Amino acid sequence: MDDPYLDELKNDFRDYSNQLKKLKKKLLKTNSIELQSKIIQQIDSIANKMENNQKQSVKVIKSRLKQAKKKSNK
Repeated sequence: MDDPYLDELKNDFRDYSNQLKKLKKKLLKTNSIELQSKIIQQIDSIANKMENNQKQSVKVIKSRLKQAKKKSNK
């Protein structure tokens, strides 16, 4: 399914994933409890964004499939 909005969501998800990888490396390198706490908060925030992204993707896919089914029935 070629859809610009879905492509945008997929790119956003890929960006979030890359951010998580960088934060994970940063987390493993630091010994500062304060910095670790901040990094964990950032990771949690990104994880929430990723979850919302996935929910939105599912909604959009269902909607697009429903539209395609209506078109094929006409």
